[in-house]
Amino acid sequence: MVEEQHVFTVDWSKPLFFQVGQLGEAYQDWVQQPILSKESPRFFENDFLESLTKISWWVTPLLWLPVWGWSLWRSITLGCTIPQILLMSAIGLFVFSLIEYTLHRILHIKTKTYWGNTMHYILHGWHHKHPMDSVRHVFPPVATAIVLFPIYNLVKLFATPSTTPSLFGGGLLGYIIYDVAHYFLHHGQPTSRIAKNLKKYHLKHHFHILDKGFGITSPFWDDVFGTRPPAKVPATEKKSN
Repeated sequence: MVEEQHVFTVDWSKPLFFQVGQLGEAYQDWVQQPILSKESPRFFENDFLESLTKISWWVTPLLWLPVWGWSLWRSITLGCTIPQILLMSAIGLFVFSLIEYTLHRILHIKTKTYWGNTMHYILHGWHHKHPMDSVRHVFPPVATAIVLFPIYNLVKLFATPSTTPSLFGGGLLGYIIYDVAHYFLHHGQPTSRIAKNLKKYHLKHHFHILDKGFGITSPFWDDVFGTRPPAKVPATEKKSN
């Protein structure tokens, strides 16, 4: 399958990593035209690199929930009381919700250079181009571990030795909830009113108004920063960015 896009033509029979950058200014229009097939596009020619980009959703809780449990246990062994652990965990969850919103909003920056387009596509653009790709919806464990290490050391600068693990653990729990919830919003069939509303809210961001609705697990920060999409999107505003 070959798709034409202005001057450059994306060849879907070849890995995309070294192609999308060549779209230049046409990249923004291209990446905002979703392909709803569940087929997963190939990013890299190298099989090992390609395998690092794909992960089943259940790996996230299976791998990181034990780390979250360890963080709480570690705070207990260092002398933290249960109320202190609950408070630190709640703060960690709250901070992560802001990080979730902020990063998602930042990743909607417009790019047009070769490496700008390439990095945007790998970090987030692919998700808007292929919103139903089920094997790339959660963050790969290797990348997660690389990110978590400096974050833990950063938390150590603002917390005591005994509260650092539980504060970090609260943020980690927030990440686990986010990753699983995001997968569910795309591929699950919610039955509760809250879950249905969240799914509708997120899909509105994907298919109607891209520059609003950056919260995934909650619209709280969209309300704070004025980026909640309207209940009804006028046709003239659809797919704006």
